[in-house]
Amino acid sequence: MRGDSRMNRMSLPLWNERSAAPLAPMTGAEMRARGWDYVDVVFVTGDAYVDHPSFAMAILTRVLEDAGFRVAVLSQPDWRSCEPWRQFGRPRLFFGISAGNMDSLINHYTANKKVRNDDAYSPGGRIGLRPDRATLPYCHRAREAFHGVPIIAGGVEASLRRLAHYDYWSDTVRRSILLDSKADLLVYGMGEKTIVEIARRLAAGETVRDLRDMRGVAYVLGAKEAKNLFSHDLKGSGSANAHSFGSRLDKSNNYITLPSFEEVKSDKLAFAEATRLIHLNTNPHNARTLVQFHGREAVVVNPPALPLSEAEMDRIYDLPYTRRPHPFYTEPIPAYEMIKDSVTLMRGCFGGCTFCSITAHQGRIVQSRSQESVLREVRKLAADPSFCGVISDIGGPTANMYQMRCTRPEIEAKCKRLSCVHPTICKLLGTDHGPLVELMRRARTEPGIRKVLVASGIRMDLAQLSPEYMRELTAHHVGGHLKVAPEHTDSHVLSLMKKPENSNFESFARAFRKLSQQAGKPKQYLVPYYIASHPGSDLHAMIDLAVFLKRSGYRPDQVQDFIPAPFDIATCMYYTGIDPFTKKEVYVARHLRDRKWQRALLQFFKPENWFTVREALLQAGRQDLIGNGCDCLIPAHPPKEAIEARRRRANDPDHYHTVANPTKGERPGERGADPIKQKGYRPGRKSAVRRKKEHEK
Repeated sequence: MRGDSRMNRMSLPLWNERSAAPLAPMTGAEMRARGWDYVDVVFVTGDAYVDHPSFAMAILTRVLEDAGFRVAVLSQPDWRSCEPWRQFGRPRLFFGISAGNMDSLINHYTANKKVRNDDAYSPGGRIGLRPDRATLPYCHRAREAFHGVPIIAGGVEASLRRLAHYDYWSDTVRRSILLDSKADLLVYGMGEKTIVEIARRLAAGETVRDLRDMRGVAYVLGAKEAKNLFSHDLKGSGSANAHSFGSRLDKSNNYITLPSFEEVKSDKLAFAEATRLIHLNTNPHNARTLVQFHGREAVVVNPPALPLSEAEMDRIYDLPYTRRPHPFYTEPIPAYEMIKDSVTLMRGCFGGCTFCSITAHQGRIVQSRSQESVLREVRKLAADPSFCGVISDIGGPTANMYQMRCTRPEIEAKCKRLSCVHPTICKLLGTDHGPLVELMRRARTEPGIRKVLVASGIRMDLAQLSPEYMRELTAHHVGGHLKVAPEHTDSHVLSLMKKPENSNFESFARAFRKLSQQAGKPKQYLVPYYIASHPGSDLHAMIDLAVFLKRSGYRPDQVQDFIPAPFDIATCMYYTGIDPFTKKEVYVARHLRDRKWQRALLQFFKPENWFTVREALLQAGRQDLIGNGCDCLIPAHPPKEAIEARRRRANDPDHYHTVANPTKGERPGERGADPIKQKGYRPGRKSAVRRKKEHEK
């Protein structure tokens, strides 16, 4: 091991590693400066290029380099032309396409479909550096630049749109992103092993069609191929009753045929059934291949990639990241500034919250690093002269699932339960906080480390199973306040979310206050997060939540409006009004007015919300909460600030500036913005519809 130059290089101090492990080139000039006359892979990303293991592009670039491949990064290119795609020359193996760490539409627009003021993954937080549905134009420009080069799509946007899905921003069911992007292959989930296998097999002379046997990929079969492979399902595609789809299973070929695109678009019950089948096949140990017809073509989704072992996790996170943005950038990148001093312990989440995409993307099997790997990263961080001595967050998707797995692997391999902690914590789940407590103690005693914080992500029901963890947390790892996510108070809504009862949050809050006082830190406090307008949450449920906040003294600074992200179970509820697993009806706050009421109720204490809260209370017949009583949410008369805020909103010319709706004939993008002329997938080729219209003239 001592003779391994890579390991010796990784042991160098952090500020020397920037020259020992240079960043991937971002321009053709940088490529030539490294003495390269070609690259194997060009990664195209909608994010700024940051070489930090919290950014997917950094991890994928490093694992490919570690495997011996030359990689270039095309960050936030001008998608109106294919010229940026040509600056590295023809890539030897493939283009890797990603919209970035977020779905581009969630990145661009609020829950009310208004354009966001900033982009956390862009330099200076500037907006407009990536297009809507970024995966599509990025793939199109790659195809235009070099015909015949394989195009591999991936990232969160592609993962969550790999099958027919509801698109909140157009209020339509859209077909698989594979068909619209024309990508050759789609890698879903966390793709480190998959992307390296793709590169190695292509380098060995295999074609992209040969890669269809891999786990964690999706691809399209043309009409002829689909007919030959799935002829018995093709006959029923588009006409079968949605109620019968659960039995469409070919046991000999180990695949399930989902309701077709045409069926899920026209029948909400079929959409709900497709959602149910998709989520029941997310455990990589027992998931079946999913097939969904789109007309005569078929989208095939292979079972998910197997979870990484501890050694594989260590190898990925031990790679020589500089933990800095590319020196090309002169402006701060907000997302990087927030996470630059954080350390990732694990990935995956077995919580199964229906509104969250983490389980769908990272999987519900927790994959953890070894303590030694984590401590090596802590030491590198401490050696950096720019480090302030405080680790801002240590955790992952959740703060306290480190090294927690099912205690019976043979049962885990068969289990199709979507949440290991709801409605109750599974008796087979290992919930020992001991390894995490030991790691937290070791990390905070490392030289150069003043404090190790747990900023968010506490799973409160698990935390209360370990008094030792609670004591360690409150005594050493809270920086004044701790963010927690009870999400709601209504039992029905919490059940639809797959979250524990509100009593769980109340008991956690009591224990937190008591232990903070015992630790001599009485001013530590909780910052609870709540969601407005989640499916199942009606006006009365939100009013009860507001009364709870009033009685408890909580005043949320931030409110999360429910955004129906593609693929989520809660999104299915929002679109169909049906729980896909029980097929029972679910209330949905669809109208802008209802959403405004729910949001305002969470911040009833703000004077500018007085008029909106009053409307909501009158609508619900809760005049008893208007006045000066103990439980009253607002005073009887509007404060001066409320009147001034209403006047400002009335005079704001951008108050109703929203994203256009293409289904109503509006040009895609921001209403009122200058239209951008873009070339299509095949520039100069007239569509069939256009040719028909011209012929009729």
